[in-house]
Amino acid sequence: MDKKSPIQITPPERDDNGTVTQWVYTSLRDAVMQGQILPGRALTIRELAGILDVSPMPVREALRQLSAEGALEIQGNRRVMVPKMTAMKFTELCEARIAIECHAAARALPYIDGEQLQHLQQLDRQIDNAQTEGNLEQISILNQRFHRALYKANPHQITLPLIESLWLQLGPFMRLASSKLQEHYVIDRHNEALAAIRDRDAFALQRAIAADIREGFAFADTPELLQSFIEQSNQA
Repeated sequence: MDKKSPIQITPPERDDNGTVTQWVYTSLRDAVMQGQILPGRALTIRELAGILDVSPMPVREALRQLSAEGALEIQGNRRVMVPKMTAMKFTELCEARIAIECHAAARALPYIDGEQLQHLQQLDRQIDNAQTEGNLEQISILNQRFHRALYKANPHQITLPLIESLWLQLGPFMRLASSKLQEHYVIDRHNEALAAIRDRDAFALQRAIAADIREGFAFADTPELLQSFIEQSNQA
């Protein structure tokens, strides 16, 4: 991708109760998390304000927040970029996801009732439909919704902001992971997770979540493949 090529941001619906800055922040955050903005793509406040049809001020504030979260990098020339990835950082982010999300899933298990289980099953069916249609963006969005709904079942959870921070930093790889899903995702780990929830088996649930995360990035399961995809992403 050229450094000045057009970008596609799909903003959520505006909430009359929220501020413009909150809406801009959510729009840009979702775009990074879903891989709509790739590493190396230079952005400016003016360009983003034009895309979202807002003034520069809320964009500037949203970028400050996202920079503090490690999702974007504000450079000295006032341009903004998704930080480039390294092999070591990628590995650390993936391992951190496994550790924190397995913990969050096990903690949520006692609170998942029949209605919440049905909701998770519905999301899993929607993911299957998106896979059949080859809709990579929907696969990424729905997968995040599935995991978020699972962890949020715990009313006392405090890990979701940490988990979403990791999703943000891995965002540029999410769509790539989705594009390779059929090659590496032989077993439906969400089905395994749902079965573990029905059986109230915390260990099986953690095992399914860990496998789901690892297989989601199986396209980079050797140092050579990982470096190749990192270079591809950083030079996109």
